[in-house]
Amino acid sequence: MTWLEAVLLGLIQGLTEFLPVSSSAHLRIAGLVLEGGKDPGAAFTAITQLGTEAAVLLYFRHDIWRIGVAWFASFTRGREPLSPDARMGWLVLLGTVPIALMGLAFRHAIETSLRNLYLTATTLILFGLLLAVADVIGRKTRQLDGMTWRDGIVLGFAQALALIPGVSRSGGTISAGLALGYTRAAAARYSFLLAVPAVLLSGFYQLIASRDVTGGPSPACLAIATLVAFGVGYGVIIVFLRIVSTRSYMPFVLYRVFAGSILLGMLSLGYIPAT
Repeated sequence: MTWLEAVLLGLIQGLTEFLPVSSSAHLRIAGLVLEGGKDPGAAFTAITQLGTEAAVLLYFRHDIWRIGVAWFASFTRGREPLSPDARMGWLVLLGTVPIALMGLAFRHAIETSLRNLYLTATTLILFGLLLAVADVIGRKTRQLDGMTWRDGIVLGFAQALALIPGVSRSGGTISAGLALGYTRAAAARYSFLLAVPAVLLSGFYQLIASRDVTGGPSPACLAIATLVAFGVGYGVIIVFLRIVSTRSYMPFVLYRVFAGSILLGMLSLGYIPAT
């Protein structure tokens, strides 16, 4: 991988990580146009996500600090009810359990069979349509301070589906949030917070595991892609939260269906390999 390809992949990661269009699918497809024409791999995706997650930590630093302080304080609260921030901390941890367990249980499939482009194209279309349905039928009245423990579990499993390229971490969580009646802004905001522990754990795990792997991107290329993803991702967060406060998710739905259909057509005609 050249430094120019690393910049391109970092740009794609930063642009797509927070939008409900699946960054892993875009990186998987982008690998086909690189000089070697190879899939960048699940490890590359997880490591560059550290850059976009650093953008989340920076943008939501006040919220995350407040939630973290309240969560630690909850251990000494005695019989007092949980504060809203402490409750949010526990909900985020609860929602992280499904993706952690499924990530470990299916780690081999995640890096191999689940990266089949036929599956990627199908999930792009299917979960795009699910997002459309959720955006239309959702009441969009609930805020995060009313989140229940059941909702936390449901949203956690929705996030875990993003282990399949094409689903989208934010798309799955936002779709479930809308279906449960949360506002567009609340669903998007929670998807960012919920991703923090999962992405950090996955990214650092892959970063450590990749030290002994030969033939992959160089540390310099990984660093370049991660830094680019951080800068671009921070800007996307700002714009995306402003958009979803007033507009529907339909443009993202149309894009997903279009991209998935084009990908299926190219696969069927033999222009690109599925694996």
